[in-house]
Amino acid sequence: QVQLVESGGGLVQAGGSLRLSCAASGLVFSSYSMGWFRRAPGKEREFVGSIPRSGDYTDYAASVKGRFTISRDNAKNTVYLQMNSLKPEDTAVYYCAAALTTQYRYWGQGTQVTVSS
Repeated sequence: QVQLVESGGGLVQAGGSLRLSCAASGLVFSSYSMGWFRRAPGKEREFVGSIPRSGDYTDYAASVKGRFTISRDNAKNTVYLQMNSLKPEDTAVYYCAAALTTQYRYWGQGTQVTVSS
């Protein structure tokens, strides 16, 4: 059974930092591209960023580029999202997802990030 479990969310003041983790099990982690998404209250889910199975490059939404960094540790079956210079508009539930091809097949349950002004 595939499981993706996010952790590291919480309440932080604007300008602060958080690091989210997503621990994967039940799949060959190194074979999957990993992505981070978020859903803010009253909004559609949006792409935050992604990292391929090799980890040799990353892709980000324009709204987080330069502030967020994705990394992965294939030995630990874990992907990370380092979030710096957080803004109130970053408040959302953050999800990690795994893709074997072009579509994300597996999703975590999400972790809440709240940024206060």
